[in-house]
Amino acid sequence: MTGGILLIDKPVGITSHDAVAAVRRSLGNRKTGHAGTLDPFASGLLVVLVGAATRMQRQLMELPKRYETVARLGAISSTGDPEGAITKTGRFPPDPPALPTGEIRQRPPIYSAIKIKGERAYRRARRGESFQTPERIVTVSRFEQTWREQDRAGYVIECSSGTYVRSLIADLGDAYCEELRRTAIGPFEVADATQLPPRGVAWEDAPLLSIEQTLARLT
Repeated sequence: MTGGILLIDKPVGITSHDAVAAVRRSLGNRKTGHAGTLDPFASGLLVVLVGAATRMQRQLMELPKRYETVARLGAISSTGDPEGAITKTGRFPPDPPALPTGEIRQRPPIYSAIKIKGERAYRRARRGESFQTPERIVTVSRFEQTWREQDRAGYVIECSSGTYVRSLIADLGDAYCEELRRTAIGPFEVADATQLPPRGVAWEDAPLLSIEQTLARLT
């Protein structure tokens, strides 16, 4: 099998590294990587790079993303997601809330994988250290509330690479990201993705997009 990419629908409860490792094992330990992390609580499209396609990582990571998310309202989370310490506030964002689009200044969560002085931010946060992550400019092309019922609301977000959906939801005020699903990366859709093979099962006929097919979709 030559190099290419696999579109994987990552389930909730595993890391992106776990998903890539499962693909690597199923392909006989071929060189693999991915083009954009999903947190363990999140599901959806993970682009896995195989063989020579690992050289395309930077190009694919820079593609815009689309997400569907469910926010829990009237509460905040220390991590911005359901895995953190939850505090109920009893306050709720307005309906509809102000949803920023265009270029915005965003501060990534302290529980994130960005590096602060050479170390992952989440590791420092877990030790209880006090610090701030550096702000960055990101682009949000779509931020739409699709439904709202009592203390939950659904949103569709289309944004540039490097955008933290958890921060967008937290910035609504008294809200955190309860569910998150990535539905697209550039021209690649989760509807075209496949499930991970069962542990111990070799992937003899992986649904691989060749490097040529991948480049054709990007043009």
